[in-house]
Amino acid sequence: MPEHEMNQVPPYEFYTQKRWENWLGRARESGFQIKESEEDAGKESAVFVNMVDDVILACLKVTARFEKDMLSKEQALEILEEIRDIVLSEVEPISEDIDLMIDSVQTSLMGALVAFESYVMGDYDEGVSIEELIKAAIDAEASDNLELALDYTAQCGAIVLKGQSLPEEVMAELPYGIVAEWLDGIDSISAAMVGSDSYKEFDEDDEEDIV
Repeated sequence: MPEHEMNQVPPYEFYTQKRWENWLGRARESGFQIKESEEDAGKESAVFVNMVDDVILACLKVTARFEKDMLSKEQALEILEEIRDIVLSEVEPISEDIDLMIDSVQTSLMGALVAFESYVMGDYDEGVSIEELIKAAIDAEASDNLELALDYTAQCGAIVLKGQSLPEEVMAELPYGIVAEWLDGIDSISAAMVGSDSYKEFDEDDEEDIV
């Protein structure tokens, strides 16, 4: 290997396999059971909410760098694909209840990840109503066209990343299904964006929080 390559600083890691495995470890240790009291279930289910939020913050760091031209479109998409490969890979069974929660986490993250990809690619129209996109996604799911439903969800999420909000009334009345779970991921993006803008600050020397 040429000497100049050996001396290069390793690239900043937005998200790692180790980080995901640490979250899976915490999920395993939570002993989560769906039938427990609401209070206990709430405490134990927090790990799954935090799993989603952690991945979304990593993706927001990617899009923030992309917006500042610190990452090209190709680089941003490559990093998002790496994150997708980590968090959507098959997980070894833990317990029936925890497996159901992790499946839900991965479904929500699917909705979030396609939104980030759509945003970076510019594959959306800001002028389209989010409400209409959600309705179109639900209709597509009802027709068993999940590919089209995911595409509408992705566009919806990209518009949220541009700063628009999800309509509360429509979200409250969503029929149970995969589109509703994908939109949970979009809702988590929206919450993360208003919760903190620390993802916009970037220091390559930052130590990664190992959970």
